[in-house]
Amino acid sequence: MPHWLIKLNEQFPIRYLAWLLAGVGLLLALLVLVIKATLGALIAVLLFGFLVAVGWRDVHQPRHSILRNYPVIGHLRFFFEFIRPEIRQYFIESDREAAPFSRQQRSLVYQRAKGEPDKRPFGTQLDVGATRYEWINHSMAPTELASHDFRVTIGQSANCSQPYAASVFNISAMSFGALSANAIRALNEGARRGNFAHDTGEGSISRYHRAFQDSGGGDLIWEIGSGYFGCRREDGSFSEERFVEQALAPQVKMIEIKLSQGAKPGQGGVLPGAKVTLEIAAARGVEPGVDCISPASHSAFSSPLGLLQFVDKLRVLSGGKPVGFKLCIGHPWEWFAIAKAMRDSGITPDFIVVDGGEGGTGAAPLEFTDHVGTPLQEGLLLVHNTLVGLGLRDRLKLGCAGKVVSAFDIARCMALGADWCNAARGFMFALGCIQAQTCHSGHCPTGVTTQDPVRQRALVVPDKAERVFRFHENTLHALAELVQAAGLRHPSEITAAHIVKRVSDHEVRLLSLMLPFVKPGALLAAERGEADWPHNVYRLYWPRANVASFALDPN
Repeated sequence: MPHWLIKLNEQFPIRYLAWLLAGVGLLLALLVLVIKATLGALIAVLLFGFLVAVGWRDVHQPRHSILRNYPVIGHLRFFFEFIRPEIRQYFIESDREAAPFSRQQRSLVYQRAKGEPDKRPFGTQLDVGATRYEWINHSMAPTELASHDFRVTIGQSANCSQPYAASVFNISAMSFGALSANAIRALNEGARRGNFAHDTGEGSISRYHRAFQDSGGGDLIWEIGSGYFGCRREDGSFSEERFVEQALAPQVKMIEIKLSQGAKPGQGGVLPGAKVTLEIAAARGVEPGVDCISPASHSAFSSPLGLLQFVDKLRVLSGGKPVGFKLCIGHPWEWFAIAKAMRDSGITPDFIVVDGGEGGTGAAPLEFTDHVGTPLQEGLLLVHNTLVGLGLRDRLKLGCAGKVVSAFDIARCMALGADWCNAARGFMFALGCIQAQTCHSGHCPTGVTTQDPVRQRALVVPDKAERVFRFHENTLHALAELVQAAGLRHPSEITAAHIVKRVSDHEVRLLSLMLPFVKPGALLAAERGEADWPHNVYRLYWPRANVASFALDPN
């Protein structure tokens, strides 16, 4: 390199070249403007002048080292970082790469929601020799079913006078506030058309959950969280009077107490006052413009026995509608304490929904998303096995949620003990969600998770309601084909003996032989000393679970 160029680089480094070129461009544009005043020359002066000013600001600002060293051109780094998810999603990501849902999973939902063919030519794209590959065994004598409208009756106890015949596939909890008004309308209208249930989320029942265009609203599962939104007093405690006002509505079919959720189990939440609009405040029963707080725990009860008494109270106040609770499994002794309280008190919920720690629509800190909460398979198995071991399994129904988008996902969950499945993100895809992962920012590009009235206009309710309906309809049609191929009559007949999993290059095993399933009454026998504990988790924690407290008994 020539000596003069080395000196120039020391005084004005090569990384300043973009800024230097902007300055040269400004001088040339000014010269042209002086010689011949034209609109193009004026625009060039303004453009290059702006870039020179940006460069001056970059080298003097204290926040970003990149910009101080690379004025003007350094902004490209932030721009490409901003659009990196889109570049990866559209051009780099493979069909099977999951982040958190693969392109193939999303495409399946889009095709079924739009009523387009969902068939795949030329064989599977999966590596059937890979560890963890799973399939369902088919029968030499397949059945032929008249309908794919599979139902499960929830609330068959003597205390429940209004049982609900639910679809085996329903919309999981997503609140108005987290979702836009148009998204809630489309989901509820789709649920009405398909005769399946729509969980309100803990944000309570808004006017957008009601009838759309005088068509009558879809069935609602009213979720009640620790903030008691829609049924709270001014101090945030539970209000029986406000609960009754909502619960007796014919549209409300079930009541669900939220103990925890898969996205951020063990953590409450705060909706900043700036986001608490008049409509959100009206739905939740809070003051507009004031921080809306969901505590980490409930104030209406403080023990396992208290939880069941609260369940019983809500069942009476609602006029005998099914009441249950949702939880993501954490400390096993806390669940064991609830199960013991069921046995000792004789009070059982009508249903339990197990949420997987795979996360959901709720935004959460990375540590919670990645490392808090039991995954669905283990959580569902623990709840199912405990109820079987106590002889209580036939007294209530089990729902579950956690990355369920296909018919095989539903079949697999039922093989693990579920009676029905819920989906949140699957139905978001049906609404048009593109997995931009900006749900918490208010800048959702498809209008699904924003309160911006301009952005949510992009979501046309009649069209998206049709897609929600078709996704549900076509998924259940695919489920019926799986049930028929297995030689069964209903998804409830699918067991872990129907699902096969590859565990190594040279070995496959039935889930029924891989996973620990408890025999009926096994926990009762172990308590009496007549048999061994079915698993170490029961041996360690069952004797120390206390119906009077969620804490582990030190003795």
